[in-house]
Amino acid sequence: MATLLHIKTSLFGDNGQSAQLAKSFVDKWLDENSDGVVIERDLASDPVPHLDAYRVTALNSPAEERDAEQSAIVEFADALLAEVKSADTIVIGLPMYNFNIPSQLKSWFDHLARAGVTFHYTEQGPVGLIEDKPVYLVATRGGLYAEQGQDFQVDFVKQFLGFIGLKDTRLVLAEGLAMDTHRDQSLEQARAAFV
Repeated sequence: MATLLHIKTSLFGDNGQSAQLAKSFVDKWLDENSDGVVIERDLASDPVPHLDAYRVTALNSPAEERDAEQSAIVEFADALLAEVKSADTIVIGLPMYNFNIPSQLKSWFDHLARAGVTFHYTEQGPVGLIEDKPVYLVATRGGLYAEQGQDFQVDFVKQFLGFIGLKDTRLVLAEGLAMDTHRDQSLEQARAAFV
């Protein structure tokens, strides 16, 4: 049975443009995988805690040295990782906030990046340990950044995902959404990617 992991990050919930476009992807995927399962992780309504020294220590301590609270932190991070590993395909709604990704998504990334668990270092450089699979990035932004060399969002996400082994990233981009001259055409082109 096919499994899709749907990562939602819009602060506007289902009303956000990235959420609506990602939902179009989910609907198309379900049409093609009638017996498929969708795991939904809404990082805006149920955020992953930001890292602090205690959480980092918990994630990097041997199991026998963790107290109960630290063990719970690791179990939580393990559950996030299990969702990623169990999925055949991942779709991430990726709005741009202040030139970058939502901080809630960064917190999710921070709980996935674990030395010896999702990556390790070799003489040739870091190697990701998560089995590769398609990851669709449904990126939205109000202005035009991609062609102006100001897209710090997508490159960062691709670099991070590749670092942990997820190199098969596929971009669906809708930008200029705050500009009357670009909005409709940009959304139409993005939706066409799911037809």
